[in-house]
Amino acid sequence: MLHATNNFNENNKLGEGGFGTVYWGRTTAGEEIAVKRLKMITAKTEMEFALEVEVLGRVRHKNLLGLRGYYAGGSERLIINQYMPNQSLLNYLHGNVVADVHLNWPMRMRIAVGSAEGIAYLHHEANPHIIHRDIKASNILLDSKFRPKVADFGFAKLMPEGVSHLTTRVKGTLGYLAPEYAMWGKVSEGCDVYSFGILLLEIVSGRKPITKLADGKKHDILQWACPLIQKEKWQQLADERMVGLVDVAQLRCVVALALRCTDGSPENRPTMREVVSELREGLGLGLEKKRFPAATAATKAGKLWDEEEEDLTDASNYYTSRAKDVITR
Repeated sequence: MLHATNNFNENNKLGEGGFGTVYWGRTTAGEEIAVKRLKMITAKTEMEFALEVEVLGRVRHKNLLGLRGYYAGGSERLIINQYMPNQSLLNYLHGNVVADVHLNWPMRMRIAVGSAEGIAYLHHEANPHIIHRDIKASNILLDSKFRPKVADFGFAKLMPEGVSHLTTRVKGTLGYLAPEYAMWGKVSEGCDVYSFGILLLEIVSGRKPITKLADGKKHDILQWACPLIQKEKWQQLADERMVGLVDVAQLRCVVALALRCTDGSPENRPTMREVVSELREGLGLGLEKKRFPAATAATKAGKLWDEEEEDLTDASNYYTSRAKDVITR
């Protein structure tokens, strides 16, 4: 790894966090890799290191970050992963590094579907089932073709067969935490579903899960989105930076699904398998329908809604009614 990362050279640094530093590297075979190097060894970091290695060693899916190897010797702990040249989704939604690149609607939806498929694999296909516990934009990495890979399994929980939920110490990121988990430490697959619902709204709108207002108060993305949905101003939910066109019917379906995912009662949320199915079905709607320019969505929302309303399908109307049910519940 010293040779691959040029002795962990500062110029090879991709990012840094509380866990340590990630470096770019190239193997002798020419493969590009990302090497996560832990800062210090404590009981906590040792446990998270072992857990991430165990989880990554168990899973194989096109939308999960692949493990290339690991090293544990002396005071050194390394995790070697695939290198993701387009970094994380966070950079494209909120960062300045790639401000000249804007994700259009189809790209965002492909990222949403791929991320959902990766999480669904963890919940339904992995043995034992795995709860990620930290689904967020910075943990969705993008390869050279902007295909998403769910990453960072340091907080993951393995669910024994037949167990519906566990009670544990709360870990994760503020703004993405399901209420039953944040308040009582109850963790289940539904916690990941809730986090994905927040992520889905973030992908659509380009807004952060929590925004600090001028008066210092915090405003979460659901508080912002629900009034717009109640007034049926769906287009105003679309990120105005999106280049090209946004499909109105698809937008309604995706937002309504996000609301179902973030239902306050975990038993009312869909499973991730259902999320994948409904996303795919919803994004197949309205392909030949009228579309609106994302950049002018906020100013033309009322007029465009009237023009589009008659063109929407029964399936799209179904999602709209479900959204209203969630809001008024």
